[in-house]
Amino acid sequence: MDLDLEDQDIMGAFLDKPKMEKHNAQGQGNGLRYGLSSMQGWRVEMEDAHTAVIGLPSGLETWSFFAVYDGHAGSQVAKYCCEHLLDHITNNQDFKGSAGAPSVENVKNGIRTGFLEIDEHMRVMSEKKHGADRSGSTAVGVLISPQHTYFINCGDSRGLLCRNRKVHFFTQDHKPSNPLEKERIQNAGGSVMIQRVNGSLAVSRALGDFDYKCVHGKGPTEQLVSPEPEVHDIERSEEDDQFIILACDGIWDVMGNEELCDFVRSRLEVTDDLEKVCNEVVDTCLYKGSRDNMSVILICFPNAPKVSPEAVKKEAELDKYLECRVEEIIKKQGEGVPDLVHVMRTLASENIPSLPPGGELASKRNVIEAVYNRLNPYKNDDTDSTSTDDMW
Repeated sequence: MDLDLEDQDIMGAFLDKPKMEKHNAQGQGNGLRYGLSSMQGWRVEMEDAHTAVIGLPSGLETWSFFAVYDGHAGSQVAKYCCEHLLDHITNNQDFKGSAGAPSVENVKNGIRTGFLEIDEHMRVMSEKKHGADRSGSTAVGVLISPQHTYFINCGDSRGLLCRNRKVHFFTQDHKPSNPLEKERIQNAGGSVMIQRVNGSLAVSRALGDFDYKCVHGKGPTEQLVSPEPEVHDIERSEEDDQFIILACDGIWDVMGNEELCDFVRSRLEVTDDLEKVCNEVVDTCLYKGSRDNMSVILICFPNAPKVSPEAVKKEAELDKYLECRVEEIIKKQGEGVPDLVHVMRTLASENIPSLPPGGELASKRNVIEAVYNRLNPYKNDDTDSTSTDDMW
């Protein structure tokens, strides 16, 4: 999440080196498999959070819920939502409806009500603390029933569904420059400057951010920043549904929808370890230049791509080719060892076959770096190898 401009001035936006340690989890059930990865990256703080629940309580054992929360100006709202949003959604009367399983409209109304309820609850808690918490968070998630997938979005994190090898659906980012968002902001007495709410906040919908929700005479969904989610229901296709990706804008800043869909599909053809796939996504985005916290959840349906012996063979051949080329580049230098940036730029100028679609050379940075470090006796004195500034 882009910090608002005040917080960038106060806190300083970036570290000297990225924190590349990852938090991982995976699980399966209800015919689904999931993996997730999150990394602090270049940011001073880790403000992302996530939820992954297979099998919900209260008669919803065949339902599952996944969400990514991208916090800003602090992590409090993101952390609270990851622990309590699901309860606010499934326990309100709009969601429950009458006896029996909730209808599609019950679910959509209940999700909206749950967002408004948790936002109001956090506002009350914040006021009791004398307004100490200025943090906010986007939220993107999916609620998956046996028949439907409900995409939920509030802010500029994004979710997409890959069906039959193509992007079938993706959520729309809530940016202040969007015409409907801009109209609401202006009706609340605000303005959109440098594509930010009042020249400061880079999203137009979020949970928390109560400094932007205090316009008298306006309801909660009419404020400068709205907590109202967009909810889309999609009927499941057992034959064609392959996987869902949920990710914060630290991922989408450097990879487009089709790029990420293609990259994930290519990774699933060489490994069935979903944590590893998510780690590759996060690392690739770091090497593509993302400066934000990064979180991604990958949810696979039964017809997700399977490991292909041919793809595994091609991947091994590519890794071997890159290893040989790195050795050649280093030996060609003569005396001394070229820095890693020189190696990467040299490789980037070449027509290398079979690079992973969407990830391209950045997705092979770890392979290249491992060979480079093995052959470089001065690696401890080398400049920071994780820097992505002008890498190639």
